[in-house]
Amino acid sequence: MAEVHHFTYGAFNPVAAFLLAFLGSFFGLLSTSRARDARTRSRRNRWLLIAAFAIGGGAIWLMHFTAMLGFEVPTSPVRFDIPRTVLSLGCSVVAVGTGLLMVGHGRRSLPKVLMAGVLTGGGVLAMHYTGMLAMHVGGEIRYNLALVAASAVIAVVAATVALWFTVSVRGYVPIGGAAVIMAIAVNGMHYTGMAALSVHIDPAASTATNGFRPLAMIVPITLITAATIVGVALSGLQAMTEEEFTDGVGTPKRGVHAEPAGNPWSLKQATIATAVRRPSPTPVPARTPTNG
Repeated sequence: MAEVHHFTYGAFNPVAAFLLAFLGSFFGLLSTSRARDARTRSRRNRWLLIAAFAIGGGAIWLMHFTAMLGFEVPTSPVRFDIPRTVLSLGCSVVAVGTGLLMVGHGRRSLPKVLMAGVLTGGGVLAMHYTGMLAMHVGGEIRYNLALVAASAVIAVVAATVALWFTVSVRGYVPIGGAAVIMAIAVNGMHYTGMAALSVHIDPAASTATNGFRPLAMIVPITLITAATIVGVALSGLQAMTEEEFTDGVGTPKRGVHAEPAGNPWSLKQATIATAVRRPSPTPVPARTPTNG
């Protein structure tokens, strides 16, 4: 069995992974808080979709691969398969999105949260081990089944707690505390799953490993992180702008922000609408000419 290192760069990887998990969880919980206040199903679904990318893409998937950058096998190169890596991202976002849609509509109930937690936890677990399947080394990767089972339990419990937070917490301080708990749980699941791993080197295959180097993943991970943050921010701003200019049911607000129907940003439309609403002056009756 080969020696493996999980913290090649010291504290950098676990600290960076924890911060990503915290920020993704924090933004995701802010989005689910907004979703609970949405008055239409479409707007609620939009906020839940934003939360799915923030939690599934940022707090879980980005955390996972940031931590994986610190993994090393001294006697073998480590490479990553891109299609399977992208597939693991899909597993994470879809799993979190499914759980959020389950608990984000209808009455809040413990059985529904538990069922959604099991499904979401299973998806998160699939993300982790699909990501591990994308990792190639010069030999065979084996797993300790007891630790795999422990990581599965952590994933389900963490997903259930996270979904409960999404339907219950409000305010920056409670959301911040919940995000810390979620970040600890996500990191705990990841490193428990990594502790289950062992590498058995095959001398004939140790020099024929195909795929991308771990450090080469920094650029795509950075780009995906930036795109996720920008996309979440723009989607959130668009949703908040629409809610500001409407009353939550798709009709323009009355008052200082009211705009004419059809094109709320058209000054020409506003001028025409004002002219249409202005009452016309009362016509002056014609004088009848008199004789004499």
